[in-house]
Amino acid sequence: MILDYKDVNDLNRYKIMSGTVVPRPIAWIVTEDENGVLNCAPFSYFIPISSNPALVLVAIGQKDDGTPKDSLANINKSKKATICFAKKEHAELVQKCATPLDKGQSEIEEFEIDVETVKEGFPPMISSCESALFCEYYDTYEVPSKTTPVILEVKYQFIEDDKINERNHVNVNNIGRCGVKFKALVDL
Repeated sequence: MILDYKDVNDLNRYKIMSGTVVPRPIAWIVTEDENGVLNCAPFSYFIPISSNPALVLVAIGQKDDGTPKDSLANINKSKKATICFAKKEHAELVQKCATPLDKGQSEIEEFEIDVETVKEGFPPMISSCESALFCEYYDTYEVPSKTTPVILEVKYQFIEDDKINERNHVNVNNIGRCGVKFKALVDL
């Protein structure tokens, strides 16, 4: 079967792409607005694109009313974000955080998520995560779409001491998205 994407509507295109490019990492992006309200939104449309400079690309959609999601608005203002990688125990909480909240409401408070400031000048990280990336805004790629691809530069990374060895091999328990389901990686 050959699918001609010009004949596939946006929702179905998303379902097909997100069900094919698997696993996609799932992580929270923590941002802070000008009033100090923390936003904690789950994303699975992101990927590393360069190691020098250390860049990740995250695709951020719009709210139903066409305005930028809080994550994008906050990144555009503060130029900072913290990406916190989810693990198996986080799956239900990640799903809860996907629930749209009103501007000024925080997923951190609403769902009682423990956070800690690990790197001054950046939004806090979710305490129970094994790894987090502390990022600064790098660039935006404009596309004629309801999605805005944002490039973030990784300035610092937190990783639990026992999750990285002396040769810098990492062994974290991150989960990813496979279509609509969360999956844990397994060693082969």
